[in-house]
Amino acid sequence: MNDSTTKKETILIIAAGLIIGAIAVGLVFFGNPANMGFCIACFIRDTTGALGFHSAAAVQYIRPEIVGLVLGAFILALVTKEFKPRGGSAPVTRFVIAMFVMIGCLMFLGCPFRMILRLAGGDFNALFGILGFVGGILLGVVFLKKGYTLKRSYSMQKTEGTIFTVLQLVILALLVAAPAFIHFTETDGGPGAKHAAIGISLVAGLVVGALAQRTRLCMVGGIRDVVLFGEWKLLSGFLAILVAAFIGNAILGFWNPGFAGQPIAHTDGLWNALGMALAGFGCVLLGGCPMRQLVLAGEGNTDSAVAVIGLAAGAAIAHNFGLASSAEGPTANGKAAVLVGIVVLLVIAACNSIRKKGAA
Repeated sequence: MNDSTTKKETILIIAAGLIIGAIAVGLVFFGNPANMGFCIACFIRDTTGALGFHSAAAVQYIRPEIVGLVLGAFILALVTKEFKPRGGSAPVTRFVIAMFVMIGCLMFLGCPFRMILRLAGGDFNALFGILGFVGGILLGVVFLKKGYTLKRSYSMQKTEGTIFTVLQLVILALLVAAPAFIHFTETDGGPGAKHAAIGISLVAGLVVGALAQRTRLCMVGGIRDVVLFGEWKLLSGFLAILVAAFIGNAILGFWNPGFAGQPIAHTDGLWNALGMALAGFGCVLLGGCPMRQLVLAGEGNTDSAVAVIGLAAGAAIAHNFGLASSAEGPTANGKAAVLVGIVVLLVIAACNSIRKKGAA
């Protein structure tokens, strides 16, 4: 790839990041929780609760942004002929890894995307999350260098790659119809009660999904590429999200610098760091952050669809067993789960690493 092509791709990624950052702040303006205009982990958790898989009443709402993100990636993949269903690469292992990624995110109270948005809103607790996240990615890179792989995937029928997207349409229909068996957080009952209008959220998700599909935007991949290849292209997109969200927050009066009193956050620096270390490590083993997994699932990748289901299972487990943090801080169960998760991922990484020839 020549320098001209790389420069054009970098400009496109930065432009996409600026748009996505502005959209995230706009969603807060239209009703989403503060510093949570777009959070993959939180929104999967809310949707999981709305479907009845956990009973935490404060976080139950079908988030149209998730549906839109998958649909946006799906539509653009069809248009660009990049819809190529594949799967079959260690699905159970991916499920387990994704489950612990979500547990790590809910220790921190946010995914990598929200980590950037929290910092852009003045929540300096996100700095500890970033430190842990980078540390987890560096640990994952060690295993990549040792030959870590979950083996190859295989081509699948288009119907197989479409099922996950169809399920998103079903979930959207359940949101609009709002049958009695779907759970919604009551007004002022918690983060689940704060949301932009369905149409606004859906369109926002479509745009973000299309942009993320086109640019391959992934914070984990960005940091990994900087470490392995000195390539800043992907990471520049998230830096652009940070800049755009910061400017938007400043203009709209959402900028609130400090550690204490931040929305849907706690001040335990150690566990903020360890939670995101677990998430970062797991994302490297999966091959992408939660947003990237949703985009790939939209492109027909059934391995990523399994990972998303693992994220949902992790959210249900975290809230059913008291693992998720709150504004009061992390729970004892959550701390134990994060430590267990780090050990489990170390075992998975070691078992799936192949010593390179000539290595000591």
